[in-house]
Amino acid sequence: MSRGLIARGRVRLAAAVLAALLIACTLAALVIGPVAIAPEHLPAILGLPTGADPSDVERLAVLQIRLPRVCLALLVGAALGLAGAAMQGLMRNPLADPGLIGVSAGAAFAAAVLMVLGVDRLLPTAVALPAASFIGGAAAAAAVLRLSLVDGRTRIATMLLAGLALNAIAGAGIGFLAYLADDFALRTVTLWMFGSLGHAGFGELALALPLLLLPLMALPAQARALNALLLGEAEALHLGIDVEVLKRRVSVLIVLAVAVSVALAGIIGFIGLIVPHLVRLWTGPDHRYVLPGSALLGALLLLVADTAARTLFMPAELPIGILTALIGGPFFLALLLRYRDRPELA
Repeated sequence: MSRGLIARGRVRLAAAVLAALLIACTLAALVIGPVAIAPEHLPAILGLPTGADPSDVERLAVLQIRLPRVCLALLVGAALGLAGAAMQGLMRNPLADPGLIGVSAGAAFAAAVLMVLGVDRLLPTAVALPAASFIGGAAAAAAVLRLSLVDGRTRIATMLLAGLALNAIAGAGIGFLAYLADDFALRTVTLWMFGSLGHAGFGELALALPLLLLPLMALPAQARALNALLLGEAEALHLGIDVEVLKRRVSVLIVLAVAVSVALAGIIGFIGLIVPHLVRLWTGPDHRYVLPGSALLGALLLLVADTAARTLFMPAELPIGILTALIGGPFFLALLLRYRDRPELA
C-alpha cells in the first residue's frame, strides 16, 4: 500500500473520530448540568417526534440556556483552532499563536475601559461589551498590520514584535484601569479576562454566526497557498502564489475570527496553539487537512472545557480560561522543549 493511501486513511479515520466525539460531547453537554435532563427526553426537547414528555424546566434549561451556549462554544472553538492553524502556517512556526498580533490585548483593554467607566451609563452591557471588545481587538490588529508593512511588504517578524509591544502597552493600560476600579468593576474585569460562555444567548449567536462563518469558510480555501508558503516565500512566488496578498488576506481573516471570539467569550488562551499541533501529529503538515481538522478539534476541545467549567464546581462556574491555561501551559512548555533547537526559534 502506498504512503499516500495510508496518509489519506489516517485523515479519514481522524475525521470520523472527531465527528463522532463532537456529536457525543454535544449531546452530553445538553444533558449535563445543575438541572438533570433525562437522556430519553432530549430528542423531544429538540423537536423530534417521540413519546417522551419532558417538563417545562427541562425545556427551558436546554433550549434557553444550554443550546445557545453549546452552539457558541462550537463556533468560538472552531474559529480559534482554525485561526491558530492559519497563524502557524503564515509564520511557518509551530509555536505561533493568534494572541501574538495583539487582538486579545486590544479587546481586553477596550472591555476594561467600559467596565471601569460604567457600561450601563451608555448602553446595555450585552450590547456595549461585545461591541467595544470587537472594536478594540480590530483596532489593535490593524495597528500591528500597519506597522508590519515595510516598503509595501508585510514583514512577519515585524508583525510579531509589534504585537508583543502592543500586548505590553495594553497590559499596562489594563493594570492602570484595575488600579482605578472599585471592587465590583475589578472583579468583573478579572472574570471577563479569564473567559466565559455563561452569557451566551441567541442574540450572541445571531451576531457570531455571520461574522465567524466568513473566516471559517475562507481560511480553509487558503490551504494550497499555505502549503506552498511552507517551502519559503521565494519558492511560493515561483509556484504562482502572490505572497503579499496571501499574508494580508490570511491576517485579516485571523483578526476577524479572533476579535469576534474574544468579544463574545472573553480571552480563552492556548486553543489556537494546542489544537493545530495535535492535528498535525495525526494528519501531517498538509493544510488541506490541518485547517478543517483544527476547526473540528477546536470546537470539541472548547465544548469539553466549557462543560467541565460549568459542572465541576456546581452551582459555581469556573472561568473557562483557567482550564484552558492549565492544559495549555504545560503543553506549550513541552512544545518549546521539542522545538528549541530549530533555527527559527533561536
